[in-house]
Amino acid sequence: MFDDVAEGYDRTNAFLSGGNSALWRIVTVRAIAPSPGMKILDLAAGTGTSSVPLARAGALVVAADFSPGMLAVGRRKHADLENLTFEEADATALPFAKETFDVVTISFGLRNVVKPEKALAEMFRVTKPGGRIVIAEFSTPTTNLMKTVYNAYLTRVMPVLSLFTSTNSDAYTYLADSIGDWPNQRELAKLIHRAGYRRVAYRNLTGGIVALHRGVKPGAQGSVSPE
Repeated sequence: MFDDVAEGYDRTNAFLSGGNSALWRIVTVRAIAPSPGMKILDLAAGTGTSSVPLARAGALVVAADFSPGMLAVGRRKHADLENLTFEEADATALPFAKETFDVVTISFGLRNVVKPEKALAEMFRVTKPGGRIVIAEFSTPTTNLMKTVYNAYLTRVMPVLSLFTSTNSDAYTYLADSIGDWPNQRELAKLIHRAGYRRVAYRNLTGGIVALHRGVKPGAQGSVSPE
């Protein structure tokens, strides 16, 4: 499914989110606080749109994704960034040594993993002691009015718009379903804590449509510090 939508994925996301995807990305990058030499794993990176600002800040970034079609587009679009590499990877069985990365991040991809708890355990394994996890994910609106408007958009408006903007409109029906089935902010925070991270916190964005979760792996705190 993701291979099918890879070519126009970024354009469609920007349109269907009303431009908010760029704003969510800015907040996520600020939470990661990339710096020269920092090792970052960006999971479910797709075409690398979320990885590019991290690499441009001087970090050594691995953009990992389960979709070879997405990765192919990313390699073609961002071949100029030598410190950005693309690697096909299963989030539940990461092909990286333990304690490799200063920051592990995933944006709008954790809910697509069949076993998110296993993915979080893998993220914890490859995070350095004192390193961090940063997760941006669709979540639960914080007011009844926002819930009503948002659900109407997901179930009625977005499927129609996707007919004109995507090469695979069924993918965006799946998107709505996956958001509706996803744990709320507190439940996801519990899963992150259960994986082993501490100082777990979250911040609501756009009225809770998106939540930004953060956590720290216990251990020696080097030059990397949480937001």
